[in-house]
Amino acid sequence: MASSPEITRFAPSPTGPLHLGHAYAAMVAHDLARASGGRFLIRIEDIDRSRCRPEWEARIFEDLAWLGLSWDPPVWRQSERLASYEAALDRLWDQGLLYPCTCNRRDILAALDAPQEGVPMGPDGPVYPGTCRHKPRPKIRPTDRALRLDMAKALPASPLHFHEEGLSSLQGKHPITPKDLIENTGDIVLSRRDMGTSYHLSVVIDDAAQGITLVTRGADLFAATKIHVLLQHLLGLPTPRYHHHRLIRDEMGKRLAKRDDARALEIYRTEGLAPDAIRQHLTTGETLG
Repeated sequence: MASSPEITRFAPSPTGPLHLGHAYAAMVAHDLARASGGRFLIRIEDIDRSRCRPEWEARIFEDLAWLGLSWDPPVWRQSERLASYEAALDRLWDQGLLYPCTCNRRDILAALDAPQEGVPMGPDGPVYPGTCRHKPRPKIRPTDRALRLDMAKALPASPLHFHEEGLSSLQGKHPITPKDLIENTGDIVLSRRDMGTSYHLSVVIDDAAQGITLVTRGADLFAATKIHVLLQHLLGLPTPRYHHHRLIRDEMGKRLAKRDDARALEIYRTEGLAPDAIRQHLTTGETLG
């Protein structure tokens, strides 16, 4: 029986050059969509206006085209969708699920009274100790402070879960327990003071709006999936299936990041390396050069 057409997406941030890790993520999303006769979408995650640059966005499209990847229009930009995120924040605020927070990272570590190495770590770093949770809550949602989700109040009455179809070690149905959300995730930020939203909120809103059926991304984001499934539940949005793939690492086993310019796709392009060699390297580990 043939599988249904998938809708996948690749959502880079235009804050630096695409590297081999980005190439692999884009290839996975593209190939799964095309193999099913579905659609592959591009979404530009440019909510961090202080770091995003138009020249980096232009290079993203150049690199993807060079790799031989085609995408279906239109291209979405998160900077053009702030009203959708505002509406979601209003809904959660009216439900009493958000509270303002003025803590910075140093405040959080001080409140935890422990060096960073001994602090419980969640998807966004140290699990927030709830310093601002019980402060007086204004009637109108503030826009000059971060907004956190009150995890204890947000917990659903019935269990949540999601389906993983990627790495063999993760495949299957994953339950999401209240204990895990409270102890290992905590009151996550849904709106940052300087952005008006956050990665967690915007990705959930946009995946639903674009009808994404299969979310593909690196295994480093697996822990964040439970946050997204909870937000989907709270906002009445569908939960897609998930495909977390392996990470591309350097010779020392470290995950590639934007600062790894030596592995930027643009360098391979200018050196005359064929796109097929990149694909071969990423899928089989064959040496580049």
